[in-house]
Amino acid sequence: MSESFDIPFTSDVVPSMLSADSTIKFRCHKGISCFNACCKQADITLTPYDIIRLKKRFDISSGEFLKKHTVPFEMDADKVPGVKMKTTDEGACLFMTEEGCSVYEDRPTSCRYYPLGHLALRHKDTAEDEAHYVLIEEPHCKGHLEDREIQIRDYLAEQDVAMFKEMNREWLQLILKKKSGGPSVGKPPESSLQLYFMACFDMDRFRRFVMSDAFKKSYDLPDTTYEVLQQDDIALMKFGFQLMRQVLFAENTMPQHEQAWEKRSQEREEVWNARREVEMARYKKSEDDKYKNDV
Repeated sequence: MSESFDIPFTSDVVPSMLSADSTIKFRCHKGISCFNACCKQADITLTPYDIIRLKKRFDISSGEFLKKHTVPFEMDADKVPGVKMKTTDEGACLFMTEEGCSVYEDRPTSCRYYPLGHLALRHKDTAEDEAHYVLIEEPHCKGHLEDREIQIRDYLAEQDVAMFKEMNREWLQLILKKKSGGPSVGKPPESSLQLYFMACFDMDRFRRFVMSDAFKKSYDLPDTTYEVLQQDDIALMKFGFQLMRQVLFAENTMPQHEQAWEKRSQEREEVWNARREVEMARYKKSEDDKYKNDV
């Protein structure tokens, strides 16, 4: 089973998994005593769609938004890049005001799920991932004491999660595939990680890359596709996910010009074989090190 956790805390206690049919007791509103407390302890990982929504809200480029409002971090041991919302030195969200969230209509995905942690699980030999949830009960939050019970599916509908869930789906699948591949996938080269960051988070720069002559000489795409990608951020985002499946996992998701495809296929095969050998050697060494003191 592969899994992806989106839980803003670390604990040795394994939480109970909930489904969309489960009922929780929770309500957040302006009159509650802890109003804004969660925003004062913000640890918000942003998705590609979050960045599209927020950069459009401020009418700035993705590069400007990343520089002004985010900090980079490494999502796993292979240094796959991610971005978090920038905070004050005290850890408070920069979009918090006394009246609440100043970007509430475009607030990030993780803010919409709170107080739920979202777990995407995929069993072996299945293509689809399953959505499960855990209830996060932090000491500062008094919303759990409110006299309201609601099914998780209704709470998520209330928070307008559906659009964000659909827009994030292919990105989460990309992450799941990377995690579930383990040593067989190997550590992506630096150039692939840079392309991943650009395609997922800095899409205005990614658009310039896709529109370049060098890219067009490599990929056999109709002019109508480029016309859409020039104008539509969502289409560009999904195009980026497809491209990364080809770059990271050698899936033939993008048609390439014949000579470019043959050349890249040969190069990719050599790179993949080398990556597998390195990763399997590293994995074997780590397993050997676990038990060498017991021999």
